[in-house]
Order: sequence, then structure tokens, then C-alpha cells
Amino acid sequence: MTEDHSALNCVTCGGQCQYSPTDQALACLSCGAVYNLARPDDYLAQEEFHHNPDLPQTDTPNITASQTHQCTNCGGEVVFTGPALSENCPYCNGPMVLQSGDVGYDTMALIPFQIEAPLAQKCALKWAAQRVAAPNDLTEIVSGAVVSGLYAPFWTFDSYEAVDYWAKYTTGSGDSKRTHTTSGKLVMTFDDLLMPASPHVTPLIRDGILHDFDPTALRPFRAGYLAGFAAERHHQSVAQGLIANEPDKKLLIRNHIKTYINESGVHDIRYATDTTGIHYRRILLPVWILHYTYNNRAKKIVVSGIDGRTFGERPYSIWKMALYSGALTAAAMAFGIMWGAAGWL
Repeated sequence: MTEDHSALNCVTCGGQCQYSPTDQALACLSCGAVYNLARPDDYLAQEEFHHNPDLPQTDTPNITASQTHQCTNCGGEVVFTGPALSENCPYCNGPMVLQSGDVGYDTMALIPFQIEAPLAQKCALKWAAQRVAAPNDLTEIVSGAVVSGLYAPFWTFDSYEAVDYWAKYTTGSGDSKRTHTTSGKLVMTFDDLLMPASPHVTPLIRDGILHDFDPTALRPFRAGYLAGFAAERHHQSVAQGLIANEPDKKLLIRNHIKTYINESGVHDIRYATDTTGIHYRRILLPVWILHYTYNNRAKKIVVSGIDGRTFGERPYSIWKMALYSGALTAAAMAFGIMWGAAGWL
């Protein structure tokens, strides 16, 4: 991100270049010249780095001279590379102020944007049109949404878990209902467990990215991929990242224990795990965020910059909800009457 912006200038005409998801290359905004960013060693972006919590850590943050922009609303900090510049935060659309420097960790790899902004808008409009009980003017309002392209920070974690567990489960019902205790051991292997590396990556943004992550699509970090987009740097140490992601990991372990026991009514789960073989990556993933306002309430729709998967916040039509509720009530009453008539006969 600290790369001299002159390195992103077109060698043909001197104009500014911007990354083109369509060309998967750096494209000049003036003359249209295209510069391939691919290199023979791109496969190295898949490399993972070992972490041993018992050893002194050499992974330290660095200070860059790049100018960051901080949102006065949500506190998000992003760097704009090349021709990209905005007075609004890509996370929340709030106003941004210029900061003089940034302290963060180096990005190891990223997945470049695969789709352009117009396609992201089409995905958002399709999503809005498919919402049940949505206001009639929702698609029209979404069509005017502010579109922001952002590289959001994520972790990938590998680990080997040796788990000792204790739990209870129930069998039978009524007078024959019994509670049983069980215990045992199992092993779990987490491979490329994808987790947000920033508190600004909300569940909405996270869910727009976490599906179908393909490590072979990773590319080594190059400023050219960010040209024309905003990006948030990594600000968590590996230890901080592991702590922040512990709740999600605990949920996955508990769910695996339930499946492993394979009994109904599993509850009161307790476990201890010995974690080894930790490997990690610091990566950036692309996301389009569309900001719109409905009835003076700010909302957003998130479109994955990888495959167009779309999630969002939406309003409801009170009249449509009442209509659907009445229709469902009428249908339930009709079914009850028919069922009663059939039973009477």
C-alpha cells in the first residue's frame, strides 16, 4: 500500500491506471492500455505461516507513510490506492478525515475483484426484487445506491484439535425419559478456517464472503490489484486474531461433538482441547457494499466481489405483511375446517 503511485501510471501515456476486474489486469483510464499483473510465482500466495504461541513472536506491525482515511462515524480506517478517493466510508458511508500514517501488519495475499461495479448493482437489484413483502419502490431506491469497492481483511487459520469431551443426552419421553452421561475423545482438523480480521467486518459483510473460499485464487499482494479501490489494513497480531475468532471456533467444536455423539437431546457439553499445528495467512478479500436510505434509515447490501453472492438489509411493507398474514390465517382456517369435516365423516 506504500508503493509510489507513480508506479501505477501508464508507461504509454503517463495516465493513471486502475485495476479492471473484467481484464484481471491494470488498465489505463486514459488510453486503455492493459498491464498483466500475473507472475509465474503467483502460486506462492497459497503459502501458510506457522505460529507457535509458546515461542517469542517475530510478527510485528510496521508504520507506513501512506495516508489513511478514518471514518468519523464507525471509526473504520482505509487506504485508497491509485485513482480511488472518496469522502465517504465504504463500511458505513459516513464522512472520512485524512490521517497522516498507519500502523499495521503486512498483507500476505489477496483475491482480486472478479466482478465490476455494474454487475454488483445488478446482483443487488435482483436480490431486492426477490424480497418477499418488500415495498414496491425498493428496487428503484436500490438502483440509486452508493457503490463502494473494498478489500476487507480476513484470516485463514489451520489447526489440529485433540478434544476431550463430557456431555449429557436424553432418551425416551414421559415416564421413560432418561438422562445419560457420556465422555470421549475426538480429533478435529481446521483447514483454511476463514475469519474476519477487523471489527468493521460485520456479520453482513462476513456472510457475503465466507462461502466457497478457494485458496488457489489467492494472489501475492501487489498494489496494482488495489488501484482504484479502498482497503483496510490488518491491525491484529496472530494472538489477537486467534482470541477474536475463539467464539466461532468453540461453536464449531461443540457442533462437531453433538454430531459425533449422534444422540438426540445432547446438552451440557464441556470439553478441553489441545491445539497444535497452527498456521495462518493475512489476506484481503473483495466486497462491493451498496449504501441506500429507506424512510431515513441507512441500510446496505453486500455483494461478494468474487462470485456476486448477495446479502443485505431490507425494509418491509406493512400492508403486504398484513395481507400475507391474513392470507396465511385464512388458509390455516380453511385447512382446519376441511380436516374437521373429514374427521367428522
